[in-house]
Amino acid sequence: MMTVKRLPLWSLILAGVLLGGLAGGLYGVLKPPQYSATSYVIAVPDEKSDPQTALGFAQAYGRVATQIAVLGDAQVWAGVPVKVLQDSVTAQTSPDAPMIAVSATSARPSEAADMANAVARALTVDAGHTQDSTQVKLLQFSRAVKPTGPSSLSPVVTALVGASAGGLLGGLVILVRPRRERTGTTATVPGPAVAADLHGSV
Repeated sequence: MMTVKRLPLWSLILAGVLLGGLAGGLYGVLKPPQYSATSYVIAVPDEKSDPQTALGFAQAYGRVATQIAVLGDAQVWAGVPVKVLQDSVTAQTSPDAPMIAVSATSARPSEAADMANAVARALTVDAGHTQDSTQVKLLQFSRAVKPTGPSSLSPVVTALVGASAGGLLGGLVILVRPRRERTGTTATVPGPAVAADLHGSV
């Protein structure tokens, strides 16, 4: 009767690497590429203000750049609903410079640039309404341009990530697997009383 040999433990890691790499590669192929574009806005103090004040307002405007008040105006220029802007646009500021980076991501390169520029424009317009009280104005420092390449990971990279995750999972399975108990009989040594009885009977 033929018996099936137990597979070595390292085969679990190999299987995890292969399956993870396959899943990651398929994800990279099937998921549409994403494109990112960034527009930069700078806060400029007027003659009654100072650079430190401009830096503080840049931080504040960066936090409201993705709020509904700004996105509601931006949707007109971007040509997309507010919900799309909420899901696609982010804003980042620097602790050292009064600069706001407005980034947008889309499956279409031109749409990514349009959304970033639209939000940056809406932000500067809204800031202009309160310029007399804040003594700081926002200017579009650099317009977003149409990206030439995707910002999302390539199928090769996603396959490598999946293979790494699969190998790690396989290693964890080996570590947490239940241990097999050894089977078989063990010899028992008679106690002192039993040994004395045997000696007397001889």
